[in-house]
Amino acid sequence: MVITQQYSQKRLPLTHNLTFTSETLARDMDPVPEGSPLLPSSTEPARYPDEDVYTKFFMKHCCYDAIPTSSKLLIFDTTLQVKKAFFALVANGVRAAPLWDNRQKCFVGMLTITDFINILHRYYKSPMVQIYELEEHKIETWREVYLQYSVTSLISITPDSSLFDAIYSLLKNKIHRLPVIDPESGNVLHILTHKRILKFLHIFGSMIPKPRFLQKRIEEVEIGTFKKIATVQETATVYDALSVFVERRVSALPVVNEQGKVVALYSRFDVINLAAQKNYNNLNMTMREAIEGRSCCIEGVLKCYPHETLETIINRIAEAEVHRLVLVDEEDTVKGIISLSDLLQALVLTPAEISSKADYDH
Repeated sequence: MVITQQYSQKRLPLTHNLTFTSETLARDMDPVPEGSPLLPSSTEPARYPDEDVYTKFFMKHCCYDAIPTSSKLLIFDTTLQVKKAFFALVANGVRAAPLWDNRQKCFVGMLTITDFINILHRYYKSPMVQIYELEEHKIETWREVYLQYSVTSLISITPDSSLFDAIYSLLKNKIHRLPVIDPESGNVLHILTHKRILKFLHIFGSMIPKPRFLQKRIEEVEIGTFKKIATVQETATVYDALSVFVERRVSALPVVNEQGKVVALYSRFDVINLAAQKNYNNLNMTMREAIEGRSCCIEGVLKCYPHETLETIINRIAEAEVHRLVLVDEEDTVKGIISLSDLLQALVLTPAEISSKADYDH
């Protein structure tokens, strides 16, 4: 069973008028309950008086505020064939779908591109299992037998929870998608992502004073990954790229040429096109061949430079609706990766003196 939900709902007004100043933010903010795990670990004053503007902004807005008025949502029954599920993801341009277990009468997890990558990587060179045999299995078989999932509850959030809580949950649990579930009906309303949250800030955050640290250059703030950056040569195979995805737990790889210059970006979402093109039995193709053969609707290489300000970086990544920027020098040599998770950590959690970024992938 595949359920496609396209809904358009009458929006409730945002929880607060957005035409306020940093002073009213501080005055109107409800205190965090004493003993809460989200309390800052120190009472020392912020470096700048306006450093926690975005922290307070997201505390004042709930997850429902960030749900678009019209959206598409796929829901898969766990008895659905894997092949049909991944084709549905590709056809609808969706990266993940909640899984419904009709026996348990509840959502039990998410089917993501990561699942597809793990299967390809694990069984492509296996003499015992053929990839084409795996795709005939049901989703529940993949999860229980091949992916060997432990029985854990689905990580979700309620519509009236704050966006601050959503950001904290995304980064703490090292996940990219957070289902918003109505506690009364049990229905999934939306899949909240880093990109959707940053877009919400980009649209409505312009109505609040900009903190001064946005004018700092990237080379000053050290936001992002700058050491042991995962890359792949354009002469390497797609299977090599899958190995890096699995072993380094990254979500995109800068593709570099022999001179070390970035020429493309290969993301997890590109891998799902292997299913659409039936190329998952040809993982020995080079990265150059894979990049030339992929569809046009692919996230390109968006770059940034050490001398650019944090505000410039945020605007570029929000307007382009991408998940990351590749930090390069004047020679287009890769120097780092700045992801949405890096930005949300720096803008929202760090001012609250909360760190959930350890070992988080880009």
